Amino acid sequence: MKTVPTLVTERLILDQIIPVDIPNIVAYAGNKKITNTTRTMPHPYFEEDAIAWINMANQGFKNKDMFIFALRDKVDKSFKGGIGLTLNTENNRAEIGYWIAEKFWGMGYTTEAVKAVLKFGFEKLELNKITAVYIDTNIASGKIMDKNGMVKEGELKNHDIKLGEYQTLIQYRMLRSEYDALN
Repeated sequence: MKTVPTLVTERLILDQIIPVDIPNIVAYAGNKKITNTTRTMPHPYFEEDAIAWINMANQGFKNKDMFIFALRDKVDKSFKGGIGLTLNTENNRAEIGYWIAEKFWGMGYTTEAVKAVLKFGFEKLELNKITAVYIDTNIASGKIMDKNGMVKEGELKNHDIKLGEYQTLIQYRMLRSEYDALN
């Protein structure tokens, strides 16, 4: 792959995050409700954070150890959020992470995007396992994993510290064999 791949779903295009996305990234990611549902997103969120995220995505693609996509509306190409895979090539697995602007919550966009990224991970990157975690208070994220056929593996009690508080994470997985059985 010489360019960031483009994934297309029924309602979305998942493609490269670009500088023109910065105002929307800052506006959407600056929402404290987004910060509260993600593991690493800072609050407040500044333009420098968006630039750093774009640079991380570009470097990850260059190194082939991270594939981060913008979630865009298929019709008007507007930015809605982000999704990506962080690879552990030594063990042929990856962790999926995602976020979407609050105004798009509950519309099934993230479920659709996760399905496309799982397909990309297993069919294009030939991964053996994809994991995902969510902060235990973010039940909606767990529902997205369930809807995509991911299997709950366990609870990581007080695993991360965010904004000075310990966070418990719920971990899900999908193995290549489980993906193949669903498709």
